[in-house]
Amino acid sequence: MRSRGSIISRSLRLTLGLFLFALGVVITLRAELGVSPWDVLHDGMQIQTPLSFGQAVIVVGFVLLILSYSVGIKPGPGTVANMLLIGVFEDLLLATGVGDNLEDAAVILRLPLVILGVLTIGLGSALYIGAQMGAGPRDSLMVALSLRFKISTRVARTVVEGSALLGGVILGGQLGVGTILFVLTIGPSVQFFFKLFGMDERGGRAAPPEVEGF
Repeated sequence: MRSRGSIISRSLRLTLGLFLFALGVVITLRAELGVSPWDVLHDGMQIQTPLSFGQAVIVVGFVLLILSYSVGIKPGPGTVANMLLIGVFEDLLLATGVGDNLEDAAVILRLPLVILGVLTIGLGSALYIGAQMGAGPRDSLMVALSLRFKISTRVARTVVEGSALLGGVILGGQLGVGTILFVLTIGPSVQFFFKLFGMDERGGRAAPPEVEGF
């Protein structure tokens, strides 16, 4: 019973985290100042194909999952949920039409929206990573590249993010000051919520600090 309760709790945490992640992405989209490197790609795909933004997210996630699996990175339930639910949530939120007229507002009023979006994504990331039910497709690809080509995860992450950004720019995705702001602040945002929840870099509970005796 205890184990079942733990699974239910982690699944709820995963789902809430993915919803908040999607909400953060939609907030940055509504700001119309540029989005994350991956969302530049998703936006470009939305422009150039019949896919909706959320459907583009799912298609890209599926391709990354297959690529990762082909080199031995097995997906967890959280990986599959990440691939499907973020895109579904994003399309549902975009369909509400809330905030779709913000592009006419002054830039100074839209910049805080980018920050709000980054903070929301950071919170969502900490929640779904903390559920420890499997890495997202993009993180799985980063690990796969690192293992396959014997490079550091930092280099692999740069290659993955850079490729997504380049592809998105070619397709005409939303690129701007918000993209730069996202790249600079997403790491600190996720780290802030990790510390707030007492999590280590893997999403588990951080060890309590040692107290030195006198």
